[in-house]
Amino acid sequence: MKVLIWHVHGSWTTAFVQGRHEYLIPVTPDRGPDGLGRARTWDWPDSAREVTPEQLRDEDVDVVVLQRTRDLELVRDWLGREPGRDLPAVFLEHNAPGLEPGDGPVPHTRHPLADRGDIPIAHVTHFNELFYDNGRAPTTVIEHGIVDPGERYTGELARAAVVTNEPVRRGRTVGADLLPGLAAVAPVDVFGMGLAGLHERYGLDPARVVLFDDPPQAAMHAELARRRVYVHPVRWTSLGLSLLEAMHLGMPVVALATTEVVEAVPAEAGVLATRPDRLWAAVAEFLHDEDAARLAGKAARAAALDRYGLDRFLGDWDALLGEVGR
Repeated sequence: MKVLIWHVHGSWTTAFVQGRHEYLIPVTPDRGPDGLGRARTWDWPDSAREVTPEQLRDEDVDVVVLQRTRDLELVRDWLGREPGRDLPAVFLEHNAPGLEPGDGPVPHTRHPLADRGDIPIAHVTHFNELFYDNGRAPTTVIEHGIVDPGERYTGELARAAVVTNEPVRRGRTVGADLLPGLAAVAPVDVFGMGLAGLHERYGLDPARVVLFDDPPQAAMHAELARRRVYVHPVRWTSLGLSLLEAMHLGMPVVALATTEVVEAVPAEAGVLATRPDRLWAAVAEFLHDEDAARLAGKAARAAALDRYGLDRFLGDWDALLGEVGR
C-alpha cells in the first residue's frame, strides 16, 4: 500500500514508517511545512521516500493520512483528487483540543472535520477523543507506539531531565513557569527545540538549569538515561512522546496528573500529582534514593512496553488503513 503522509511530527512518524507499506513523504524546495521531507535526526527506513508535488501526480496513492486541514487542499492541488471521496483518507489528530488558533474553549472545541462523515478521525489518546466535539465524524483511538531505544537507564547523574519544545512561546501550557520551583530542589537539564530565552523569561540560573537545544534523538536518549529522574511538568497537551521514550529507557517519572498521563504512568512507575510541591518532594526523594529510582524506572519501562509497543501500534494502523482503503 502506498501511503501519503506529511512529515509533521518527527517522533510519531518515526514509529509509523516502520511498518510494511511504502510511505510517500512530500518534499518542497524550501523544506517548509508543506514539504519537510525525510527526517534528518531520526532513523527512517528506505520505504519512506521523498516525493515532490510534481512526482505525486505519477504515484498511485492508495490512502492519505491527513494531519492538518491544509493537507486537504494540498491533496486536491497536487493529486487532483478529493480526500474521502475518490481517495481513501484518515485524519490523524495529534493534539488535545484548545491548542490551535480558532479551536474555541475546552470542552466545547469542535473538531475541524466534525461535519464530515467520510473521513475518520484517528485520535492518539482516549482523552483527546473524549474532549473534542467530533460531531458526526467517525472516530477511533490508536495510541502511540515507540521504537524501543532499549533499557539504558543508569541514573548516574543526580539531576532531573525535562524535554520540551518552544517553552518560551508555549509557556504555561507546557509548564515552563514551573521550572523555577523544580530548579529549587534539583539541578535540571532541559532538552528540546526552541529553548533560547528560557533562562531570561523565567529567571533561571544557568548554573542550575542547563539547556540542550535540538539534540539528535539518539544522543538525547543517551543523555536522558544518565539523569536520575524524568520530570513532565506539562499542564495541557497531548501525551508527550518524550515521556513514553523516557519510560522505555527505564527512567522513573514525576509528572503533573493531567490529560492522558494518568493513564500512561502507573503508580509504581513514579509520582503523579496536581500539586507541584508534591512533585518536587518526589524529585528530591529520587535524587537521594537511587534504589527507589531504579525500581520505579523498571516499572515504567514494563508499562511502556506493554501499552505503547511498536507491534501493537503498527497492527492498529494496518487495520485502520485496510478498512478505509476497501
